[in-house]
Amino acid sequence: MADSNTPPFNLPNVNLPDTQKLAENLGKIAERSQSLVQEFAARDNFQVPDPGIVAKSFLELSQKLLADPAKIIEAQMNFWQEYLNVVQATTRRLAGETVEPVVKPAPDDKRFKDEAWVENAVFDFIKQSYLLAARTIHKTATGVEGLDTKTAQRVEFYTRQYIDALAPTNFALTNPRVVKETLESGGENLIKGLANLLEDLDRGKGKLRVRMTDLEAFEPGKNVAATPGKVVFQTPLMQLIQYTPTTEEVYQKPLLIVPPWINKYYILDLGPKNSFIKWAVDQGFTVFTISWVNPDETLADKNFEDYLKEGTLAALDAIREATGEKEVVAASYCLGGTLLMSTLAYLAAKRDNRIKAATCFTTMLDFSEPGELEVFIDEEQIELIEKHMEEKGYLEGTAMSGVFNMLRANDLIWSFVVNNYLMGKDPMAFDLLYWNSDSTRMPRKMHSFYLRNMYLNNKLKDAGGITLLGQPIDLAKIKTPVFFLSTKEDHIAPWTSTYKGTQLLGGPVKFVLGGSGHIAGVINPATSKKYGFQTNDKLPPNAGDWLAGAEQHDGSWWNHWKTWVEPMVGEKVPARQPGGGKLTPIEDAPGSFVKVRI
Repeated sequence: MADSNTPPFNLPNVNLPDTQKLAENLGKIAERSQSLVQEFAARDNFQVPDPGIVAKSFLELSQKLLADPAKIIEAQMNFWQEYLNVVQATTRRLAGETVEPVVKPAPDDKRFKDEAWVENAVFDFIKQSYLLAARTIHKTATGVEGLDTKTAQRVEFYTRQYIDALAPTNFALTNPRVVKETLESGGENLIKGLANLLEDLDRGKGKLRVRMTDLEAFEPGKNVAATPGKVVFQTPLMQLIQYTPTTEEVYQKPLLIVPPWINKYYILDLGPKNSFIKWAVDQGFTVFTISWVNPDETLADKNFEDYLKEGTLAALDAIREATGEKEVVAASYCLGGTLLMSTLAYLAAKRDNRIKAATCFTTMLDFSEPGELEVFIDEEQIELIEKHMEEKGYLEGTAMSGVFNMLRANDLIWSFVVNNYLMGKDPMAFDLLYWNSDSTRMPRKMHSFYLRNMYLNNKLKDAGGITLLGQPIDLAKIKTPVFFLSTKEDHIAPWTSTYKGTQLLGGPVKFVLGGSGHIAGVINPATSKKYGFQTNDKLPPNAGDWLAGAEQHDGSWWNHWKTWVEPMVGEKVPARQPGGGKLTPIEDAPGSFVKVRI
């Protein structure tokens, strides 16, 4: 370990700033900060979650705490005792002793990776003091008895948000990297950071939209969503893309991909090396992908049934016109899987078996345990969202993307706050984060139906719980073989929740558990040696029992999926070119719908 007197940075290598220049820089910061506050205060700031609902939850917490002052006193005494241990350890370290830290960050906590947090006694003291306070606050808030389940969930979630926000890494004077950068640049990093902050506020029209990547570095059709093809059909809600084959022969049954309407489809078509769509084309599939519209107020009254009628059902009809094939296999992602399985249940009720095999990536059908998203789902919050959507005709995509980012705040919010605003650096070009920033709106009626019938009331799992186009649907009537791919660290669709869907269907089911999270675990190319996946041919009712009997495999699940679906796609036939059937191409892929940004 370094000497206890080691400073947080090596002073001989530091270019100390001119004091007059530093004063001028600080003056500029103060001036621009004033205009920033005025601009922000003048704008409409509807947000999900509603601050009033959060405040009410913590008011209930306070009342419960005050009713049992002994617990507060006990928590305070424990905290001060441990804090005294931190002080004593730091004092001994400053005296030259080698001392083990009293509190350590979790092994996967990336915030304190800079060596100064360990080597410098002052920053080590700051770090340990924060970790101790964070642990105490979280333990106290979540240990209160008598709160109803929903309030307890909110308290735990927002306590974590509060703790994360107050990390010393998020402040200029207590982050050694920022201190060093400020001294070396004469404060230029803070001025550049403020400019970045103003730019993000302007882009978000008063709401802070933290830039995660270089938004000018990517363009759909050039370096993302660039797999060649044609838009061969469209409705008011979607464009249907048929991709240009790269093999002389293709499987008889085309592959239809149904992406979530809450995001753009090209998560499955980023760069050539990690594009599931390009890989599927190269494997000999005739691939069709739905590209959903980015709706505005003119589509406010479009409902879930419209996405069925003008989306999946219309795509099936169009594929028949384009290829002459009535039967297809289908794959879907997240909410797109909910729509695909609703489509299958509707077709089963109509005795229509056009879809011969279905695949669901990270898809929930039983919403009884939706993970941390449950914090945002209750009658009161949905009513507020509906009231806002009534005025505009849609919910802004930034509202939902903000919610998803909160689920991983340190990675998807605070790391960029430090990089962009404190270090004054521009984020790197990263296709995945560009896609993450390219959010879409949700039509008023569609989103309300989805929130109420799926998340709030969990009707999809019940026979006849939902009626579509006049037909009560029942997932148990689905006899089509279904492949579920979930991921072990998914924070949006927890794998134990998605596993429940395997118990609802009436046909053969395959469940595969990939490594990593909601995106990386799915976009794991066939050549990748990362993450791995687990399989188990048995489907016990309990997800834990499935995992206990699962077999681990190296690499990507993509080839495993191909092996599963291959027996159901028919013999090879001559490759089909877009426009070679009865449909005339409308425009080149990726089409115009995907290019509409908000």
